[in-house]
Amino acid sequence: MPNALLDKPIRARSRRSACAPHLKPRSRPPPTKHRHRMRPRPIPETSAEGAATLDRAFAILFAFRLSGQKGLSFEELAARTGLYKSTVLRLTASLMQLRMIYRDDDGRYQIGPTALQLGALYQRGLQLCDAILPSMHALRDDSGESLSFHVMREKLIVCLCRLNSSRTVCDHIQEGDVQTMTENAAGYVLAAFSHAPGKRYEQIRYDCCCVLPGQHEMDTASIAVPVFSAMQSLAGALALTGTASRIDVTRLGRMKRPMIEAAIAASKRLGSDAAPLRAALRSIERKQN
Repeated sequence: MPNALLDKPIRARSRRSACAPHLKPRSRPPPTKHRHRMRPRPIPETSAEGAATLDRAFAILFAFRLSGQKGLSFEELAARTGLYKSTVLRLTASLMQLRMIYRDDDGRYQIGPTALQLGALYQRGLQLCDAILPSMHALRDDSGESLSFHVMREKLIVCLCRLNSSRTVCDHIQEGDVQTMTENAAGYVLAAFSHAPGKRYEQIRYDCCCVLPGQHEMDTASIAVPVFSAMQSLAGALALTGTASRIDVTRLGRMKRPMIEAAIAASKRLGSDAAPLRAALRSIERKQN
């Protein structure tokens, strides 16, 4: 009598028994022609190639620092950055997409609105007094006199930051105090750099400094310098004040250089290149030599 179990094909059973009964045999997916195109390999953040690309893009942006309002041509960008023209072409296209730069009607490249937005964010995040106070502390420690920072509001000057002298006799202006434009040197500086006409104000703009010995009934002397923010706009005036008996004309003259140096440091913290102040400092150095 024939056995039905023995008559079944042994080859098929032996092939299946090679795998465990609870596991499915491994199988490779069918090759896909465009598989790698669909899933591009991500570039690591620490990639040297990515960092180099960023360096080149920033080189293009930094090339505009001395361009003024006329912008830069494509050839000028390539010359200033030292990059291949093909690289400049590729990166300027990316920067234009981000609106970091744009091309004007003359075909020249200009800094775009996104850069302005980033600058505005920086300025909003930086408190004015935070940028001024380090310079004020250094000057007070060096001179022993009172320091103040003033801004102009409707033809009056307002004391925004104040560091009083530790001396017994000194002028005690408080933060928030309001004065007229001619009560101390800071008022003259603010007026001069707000385009006030006259030879006196022209000289203050040239010197980036105003010296007033012996002012008013309190017999105070003062010296003030401008502080600039981004785009060379006037941020305010930094003033040193003290009694005329301690701060005579000779000492006021010696204070010009440290005052301007302090204003340069404060202006740089506010995003300015402090060009007028640096020019005034060079003029002082030439006179001293």
